Amino acid sequence: MGFLLLFIFLLLPPLMILVFFPRKSKSYNLPPGPRGLPILGNMLDLGPELHKTMAGLKQVYGPVVWLRIGTINTMVIQTVEAATELFKNHDVSFADRRIGDVSRSYNYADASLALAPYGAFWRVLRRVCSAEMFTSRKMNDTAAIRRKSVDDMLMWIEKEASIAGRRGVEVARFAFLASFNMLGNVVLSRDLADPEAEITSEFYNAMMRTIELSGRSNISDIFPCLRLLDLQGLRRKMTRETGITMGIASSFLKERMKEGADDRENPKDFLSILLEFKGKGKDEPEKFSEHEILVLILEMFIAGTESTSSSVEWAMSELLRNPEAMEKARAEISKVVGSETKLEESDIDNLPYLQAVVKETFRLHPPLPFLLPRKSGEDTKFMGYDVPKDTQVFVNVWAIGRDPECWEDPLTFKPERFLGSNIDVKGQHFELLPFGAGRRICVGLPLGHRMTHFVLGSLLHQFDWEVEQSVDPKTMDMRDRVGITLRKLQPLKAIPRKHVIGNL
Repeated sequence: MGFLLLFIFLLLPPLMILVFFPRKSKSYNLPPGPRGLPILGNMLDLGPELHKTMAGLKQVYGPVVWLRIGTINTMVIQTVEAATELFKNHDVSFADRRIGDVSRSYNYADASLALAPYGAFWRVLRRVCSAEMFTSRKMNDTAAIRRKSVDDMLMWIEKEASIAGRRGVEVARFAFLASFNMLGNVVLSRDLADPEAEITSEFYNAMMRTIELSGRSNISDIFPCLRLLDLQGLRRKMTRETGITMGIASSFLKERMKEGADDRENPKDFLSILLEFKGKGKDEPEKFSEHEILVLILEMFIAGTESTSSSVEWAMSELLRNPEAMEKARAEISKVVGSETKLEESDIDNLPYLQAVVKETFRLHPPLPFLLPRKSGEDTKFMGYDVPKDTQVFVNVWAIGRDPECWEDPLTFKPERFLGSNIDVKGQHFELLPFGAGRRICVGLPLGHRMTHFVLGSLLHQFDWEVEQSVDPKTMDMRDRVGITLRKLQPLKAIPRKHVIGNL
């Protein structure tokens, strides 16, 4: 940190010009917030756990908090009322994204569904993904792929448990591998991960490094005038890793193009759909470029693996700390599924307690505590305040999920609160927004939601679980760290003991 501050103060004159000339903010009625320092703004007020620090600011400044993080104006939404106002009445005004510097490598952000500017091209991307990947019919068509991926995961866990003995296995790792292989088959029709080795394929290895770099804090995002210096080397590293992943994905694409027309059995994979796309309107591209296809492929892997594996890890951690909830979930699955058959996706609708466990996990541990940062496209009036153009907007869903004004006993893991409740995660109930809401709600919600339930339910049905002997479940380390998703600081290791299930 001292090294970075040295560079900042060496560049003090240009930074002073950027921050203080012109001082347009004087004419704005900004939301309340802590007074910041020159140049650094509120950086020193925030600490490493931004979601928690910002949640604490609500007690002093109210539902909407104004910060200046370096040179970036930032508005933080902290309550369900403010979130409702944002998504219901100002969704379009805040529909653009704040783009991090590493996401500019290879012009990734321009072709990314999550990051592309709100407009005609983004609407095409969203329509293609929604219609060709995540409708109920398409999801049903790929059920066999998810079945195989989960079966492989269970087999891998059983094999590792037989070797590890009384040592635990990393739950998140296997959930990640299941999601990675599922997406490999849905997107590219091939397995891409094998846990026999720490590094199982060049593509898997490079994707893991890309995901890690995507979650790192970057001084260039706080002081954009320093981007050219790339003080932490993150953009250089991301350019290298993105180049590797795109090169490998490009080889997959070229293989497919050499094969000619897709004569494989239905359902078509996502790569085939992208290759066959033909624009229908004047604002639509005639077809997707190779670069756009490669970015969409990489995005599917980045978005589709981290959220599922982190949510499964948090859910298992909470259940191990709350044995009564664990027993209720397992008893329900045993009653509905039985002991002689596998849990199927079709069983999930008949497992209300499992669904409540997942919702409660999303409430306490949302995959993205601030969702993806939005940006005001123009000067906007919001809840009586003036929000200047290009303001970064955080929606602190972590704070909303723990707000005592919304939730009774909010810090307690209590799935029962959702039994008989109509609250869901589809963006209509603003007290529970793990996937966001409005126009830029996560397009992969149907797949992520289904995969989380399927993986978690299968783990509970297939194995009895306990923590390692050195760990007390009641005092388990539940600290988190913010990367690309909200992960446990100390990965969960748990000991599985296989159930005897007739058909497995």
